[in-house]
Amino acid sequence: MTYVVLENCIKCKYTDCVDVCPVDCFHEGPNFLVIDPEECIDCTLCVPECPAEAIVIDEDVPSDQLQFIALNAKLAQQWPVISEKKEPLEDAADWDGKTDKLQFLER
Repeated sequence: MTYVVLENCIKCKYTDCVDVCPVDCFHEGPNFLVIDPEECIDCTLCVPECPAEAIVIDEDVPSDQLQFIALNAKLAQQWPVISEKKEPLEDAADWDGKTDKLQFLER
């Protein structure tokens, strides 16, 4: 099992989660974070830290977001590790909770 960052992180990119990760398994893209499933140790520390509630265990990924399991794994191989909290995107609060954000994912 591993944890997965879901669609609600897109265009928000809150980084509270990376501060508590003991193994630095988060990777940062332009407007989204992902978790490297090979590095995640299932500690659960990141889940309550995410203001957007965008992190879940892989077995609880909603059926309409199953593509995020593979997307996290793929992008974790391409994007750099992030291990320190940064400011969220400027309009993060406006995007939090919106649906159909996959189209806005910047790779």
